[in-house]
Amino acid sequence: MFSFKIEKKSSQCKARTGVIKTNHGTIKTPVFMPVGTRATVKAMNNDELKSIGSQIILSNTYHLYLKPGQEIIRKADGLHKFMNWDKPILTDSGGFQVFSLSDTRKISEEGVEFRSHIDGSKHFISPEKSMEIQNDLGSDIMMAFDECCPYPASHEYTENSMMRTLRWLKRCKEYHKNTENQNLFGIIQGGMFKDLREYSAKSTIEFDLPGYAVGGLSVGEPRNMMIDLLDFTTDFMPEDKPRYLMGVGSPDYLFEAVEKGIDMCDCVLPTRIARNGTALTSKGKLVVKNAKYKEDFSPLDDDCDCYACKNHTRAYIRHLLNVDEILGARLLSIHNLRFLIRLMEKIRTAIEEDKYMEFKDEFYQNYGYDYHKNCDNIK
Repeated sequence: MFSFKIEKKSSQCKARTGVIKTNHGTIKTPVFMPVGTRATVKAMNNDELKSIGSQIILSNTYHLYLKPGQEIIRKADGLHKFMNWDKPILTDSGGFQVFSLSDTRKISEEGVEFRSHIDGSKHFISPEKSMEIQNDLGSDIMMAFDECCPYPASHEYTENSMMRTLRWLKRCKEYHKNTENQNLFGIIQGGMFKDLREYSAKSTIEFDLPGYAVGGLSVGEPRNMMIDLLDFTTDFMPEDKPRYLMGVGSPDYLFEAVEKGIDMCDCVLPTRIARNGTALTSKGKLVVKNAKYKEDFSPLDDDCDCYACKNHTRAYIRHLLNVDEILGARLLSIHNLRFLIRLMEKIRTAIEEDKYMEFKDEFYQNYGYDYHKNCDNIK
């Protein structure tokens, strides 16, 4: 019901291709996963998600727990039927959202007490509660409840947090009710300290879970530090299990993740910047709202095969954005998600042909990104 098989390894770096099998279909890796926070990828319907090649989507435990509530989704027979999505779903544990409420939450060994960002009502999520909610959601992949350390944080604080995350993982595994249909991934923490990253990785994999995630990176630390720590951490992760880097979605970070041996990535970035009028293109970011595109009747990206690029121009999409028509944000969302999904498809092909580094250099040259300038001092 769940398996992972590596199909090809790069001879140039840690990059690899593989296939994850779940009850709701297969996932070719490496993969970018669109984020559907509240049981929908913003501005997208399911047919559009499938048309752009989405293999799996994410939903958010914290938000769905607050609205519509786990009881509603349980009565609907799970999230797949509730949102009519027949492909795999991954749910996060709610930990990141809870811990981001730094002014309204209190962490204890038992769990986290917090106030809703919606109405200020008081709630409590423990490892067991997170598992209960995710069991009701019925996701194919569910994440253990963890604490995502802020940046910066002291070694002492980070170590205490990491050890508590490991104790919470034990409780998550013991409480997890639906092991035949749902697959629990552990999350490696340890902040910006290599000794803690190593300890967390070695201790987490002792739980012998179906897959493992790297958490607590891309939280404000310098780019070089993030890449160095990711490279260090993946050395301690099993080769025969999927590796998931949480919360990255810019093209350069996707390249770095794959190069360090990551199989799965997710981020709200493509839909968020779409709503703000920005497109990802093969030649860099394009702020469609800018006046210079008022009479630009070319597609967002000549190299893109998405619906927006095949049917509409920059000038038209700019017009929609400037008169607050929702179609503008929808078209940009379709485009940005297709851009990242297609980028991962191209990366998979490059790995299969053992030309990963050549493709990376070619992409950066066209993208206008000075890789060496932005990646100096990487160990």
